[in-house]
Amino acid sequence: MVGSSLIIALTGASGISYGLRLLKKINVFKNKYSEVYVVYTFNAVKVALYEEGLDLLEFLKGLNGVKAVYPENDFSSELASSSNLVFTDMVIVPASMNTIAKIANGIQDNLVTRTASAVLRLRNKLVLVFRETPLSSIDLFNLYRLATAGAVVMPASPGFYIKPKSIEDITDFIVGKILDALHVEHNLYKRWGLVSS
Repeated sequence: MVGSSLIIALTGASGISYGLRLLKKINVFKNKYSEVYVVYTFNAVKVALYEEGLDLLEFLKGLNGVKAVYPENDFSSELASSSNLVFTDMVIVPASMNTIAKIANGIQDNLVTRTASAVLRLRNKLVLVFRETPLSSIDLFNLYRLATAGAVVMPASPGFYIKPKSIEDITDFIVGKILDALHVEHNLYKRWGLVSS
């Protein structure tokens, strides 16, 4: 892996549309990241079909700009070794609370959690976009542990000052916030500004 890379991981939480929309915007962050990789869990495949009526594997095959796509059980992937992740950032969107709990407690039982743990060890950017609500004290503690370890913890909570006209506007707001966390310029949502009367 040469240059700066980005890994986008899709897990089995509700809100797969956020991850799909981010992947559709690859051209926006290709100036920063020379290589983009995707890792998906088997539950993400089920959620994509249920929520979006989408065959996730076919969708991923059709993406331009992705160097490689890996299922969660592919430990032979180059992403499984931190020696290949020195200049790599990662976004998990949507991030299931199961995935959050595993990373917070050092459990590396699939390629998503293994890669996320390596990104944290290397002090690279790890953005965790979760959608669950409400949250238990256990969930909050796991998110707190990840935040103190250096992760960017991002609830999929859209702002309505953008005056959304569609679901896509709301989705783009969250995708824009992900890009903000990665320090990637974009125009996916209107920045906050009070309108004088």
